[in-house]
Amino acid sequence: MGMTALATLRRTRTPDAAGKAWMLGVLLVGPFLAQADATIANVATPSIHADLGASGAALELVIGGYLVTFAVLLITGARLGQTHGYRRVFLAGLAAFGAASLACGLAPDPTVLVVARVLQGTAAALMFPQTLTGIQLNFAGAERMRAIGLYAVALSVGAVVGQVLGGVLVSANIAGSQWRAIFLVNVPVAAIAVAAGLRHLPMDGRRAKRRMDLAGAATLSASALLIVVPMVLGRAEGWPAWAWLCLAAGGPTFGVFLAVQRRVAARGGAPLVNVDVLARRAVGWALLALLIATGTYYAMLFTLAQYLQDGLGRSALVSGLTLVPWVAAFGAAGQLVRRLPARHVALAPPAGCLLLSTAYAAISAMLFSGHHWQGLLILLLAACGLGLGTNFSALIAHLTNAVPPGYAPDISGVSSTTAAIGGAIGVAAFGTLYFGLGHGDAGAATHAFAVVTAAFALAALVAAGAAWQATSPSAPPVAELVADAGGHRSG
Repeated sequence: MGMTALATLRRTRTPDAAGKAWMLGVLLVGPFLAQADATIANVATPSIHADLGASGAALELVIGGYLVTFAVLLITGARLGQTHGYRRVFLAGLAAFGAASLACGLAPDPTVLVVARVLQGTAAALMFPQTLTGIQLNFAGAERMRAIGLYAVALSVGAVVGQVLGGVLVSANIAGSQWRAIFLVNVPVAAIAVAAGLRHLPMDGRRAKRRMDLAGAATLSASALLIVVPMVLGRAEGWPAWAWLCLAAGGPTFGVFLAVQRRVAARGGAPLVNVDVLARRAVGWALLALLIATGTYYAMLFTLAQYLQDGLGRSALVSGLTLVPWVAAFGAAGQLVRRLPARHVALAPPAGCLLLSTAYAAISAMLFSGHHWQGLLILLLAACGLGLGTNFSALIAHLTNAVPPGYAPDISGVSSTTAAIGGAIGVAAFGTLYFGLGHGDAGAATHAFAVVTAAFALAALVAAGAAWQATSPSAPPVAELVADAGGHRSG
């Protein structure tokens, strides 16, 4: 978003003080629902398998289809909010999210469910980025800091509620609904939020006039799909030729996306992503660390649910509650990072990844020893959440400070997209590894999960290295970024 466009957006009429609490409450429904539905389906996958006969690949698509669609359309959703008004796009996305959730809850077979989840991810990508836009336009100073803090809480609480509520609803089997209740519960929430939004969100002001980078959106979506789809379906299909062809085409297609972005910028247009800034060491390495570490998180959510429920025969409620310490520690980590002395902040991202890797390795060692101690598992999962939360919070702060102020909205969109794509790839890659190792009985499932957590530990080590490259003292300072990027910024 260019400085001229940002100034235009700021002409939007802001609500008076009396309406700000309601306005913020409505806006926070977006990230809450988006995050809850990124996690709520994990504990329901065994129930979906039993009810619909869904294969392992179909179950991965139920999770990954939402994540990858959400990921590739986040930046597009932000741009649509800029061109059509954040209020209008937020309410449209919220209404579409409710409708897609209804379609998920009524799905008669795995195919319809996967398609509905893709539509749900699309709707989430429309509403999610409008929350930060609304906060930026209607809050300032201390009010804005408080609103952003509540935004982070909404993300964390959404993940907790997704895990716990998913387990409660599946276990309760309300009116024989089994897994369907986890989606149907969204419908009244979305309807109430739309009604509240129509009343309490301020009308959109004059909007910035700019063309959507359709070529960029199309090539970014295509490159992500070419990589993720064969990773999800390849194992179940016996790795046919089309899967390898898609994987081979994914890299060149992403190269086309980068070329398109450079060409749009050279012509004075507004690309989805400013490649020159994102290619900087302080930014590129940070995004890589974010992608890898977040990918292990979403993969853990998916594979742990399979291990506990299908492998050990635990209930969906137990599966959901087991991850609560992880997500609670993740939320607490942000508050700890805020209080770190400035000289230690640069060490937080790699240190967080190292803690994450150590906790993963400890889980793997426990399982390879032939034991499953639930109490120790919960403790180690909390350590994982603390490590990931430290890395995530510090990296987001680093990314915001690593670019000129005018690029902050772009960093917000790109970092969210990176995390979501990392989640989709993580579920596909590590889910394929877990299912490929066999999980027919408790012993086989324990071995498979031990191998997967060892792989998580290695991935987190790589993320630690990338985080160190991004935040080490030799990374280029902001002044250099300002000088180099000044001539490339388009408005």
